[in-house]
Amino acid sequence: MRLTAMAESYRGQLQDNNFQDLSFEERFGIIVDLEWSRRKNNKLARLIKKADFRFSNACVEDIEYHSDRKLDKAQITRLASCNYVQEKHNVIIMGASGNGKSYIGCALGVAACRNYYTVKYVRLPDLLDELAIARGEGIYKKVMKQYKSVSLLILDEWLLVPLKGAEARDLLEIIESRHQNGSTIFCSQFSPGGWHEKIGEDTLADAILDRIVHDSYSVHIDGNVSMRERHGLQDK
Repeated sequence: MRLTAMAESYRGQLQDNNFQDLSFEERFGIIVDLEWSRRKNNKLARLIKKADFRFSNACVEDIEYHSDRKLDKAQITRLASCNYVQEKHNVIIMGASGNGKSYIGCALGVAACRNYYTVKYVRLPDLLDELAIARGEGIYKKVMKQYKSVSLLILDEWLLVPLKGAEARDLLEIIESRHQNGSTIFCSQFSPGGWHEKIGEDTLADAILDRIVHDSYSVHIDGNVSMRERHGLQDK
């Protein structure tokens, strides 16, 4: 039955005389609580590992609210509750390069894992390359299904470079399948007003934007100093 935590707890009780004064119900309750806690912790660890975060140790508690970043702490706290995941809404995180978009995206992803939602993090360029290879190997539908099925998909480096070839159609396929069925976090250096040009094909761009911008919370990150500079090597 794989009740390893219960077995360990029982052996520990046998070796500790302090437990002899407790009733059977109290001792059994302690054993069950430990097994339950172990299973929850193991599940959380599996979810975080499977998410493949860029920053697996990211957490909302460690987000830095320097005045120049102009982050809304109350908004981040609300997002960390994961109501937007339950309600199948999206989040757009915008900011210049180095301002911490990826970290905040991963922190919200870890928060979702803590609430036992399935999460997947991927850079958009890597995702598009993976889909192109999958199409050539005849496993396109299988790979696409993996990205459609997670509760929260985090797309980093969103539209960093213009799309080409079949990439816009691949993107529409994912966005359409997840619309009102799952949540997506978009980490981008550009506001939605600049996405249309990056997508290229007008009809596809209109369809993609229509499914995102009207159903998303926006997080704006400012900053006179990038987070890379804040945490980089300092001259002694």
